[in-house]
Amino acid sequence: QVQLVESGGGLVQAGGSLRLSCSASGRTFSAYRMGWFRQAPGKEREFVAAINWNGNNRDYVDSVEGRFSISRDNAKSTMFLQMNSLKPEDTAVYYCAASIGRYYRPSRSASDYEYWGQGTQVTVSS
Repeated sequence: QVQLVESGGGLVQAGGSLRLSCSASGRTFSAYRMGWFRQAPGKEREFVAAINWNGNNRDYVDSVEGRFSISRDNAKSTMFLQMNSLKPEDTAVYYCAASIGRYYRPSRSASDYEYWGQGTQVTVSS
């Protein structure tokens, strides 16, 4: 079993920044690739960013490319999402997820992820 806990969400003005963290416990953190997803009110959950097991390969949805940065610290069993130049359309609940396996490629598919956190709310005001 893997337990994931997100933190760092909050209310920020457009153009501002937030840094989300995802703390993992239960298994060797480097044994899985990780991802961030988000769900806005009335919308389906969507992929935001993903990172492979050792942090050497990353992927982003086009709408956040150049503004968001995903990273991980395997020694601290933590993943991060640095969010800059935030826009009102970034408002959503953000979830971190874990996919077991030391794959080279990150994954955009929610179905590849076996474990999910409870989510943290990010609200961007205009």
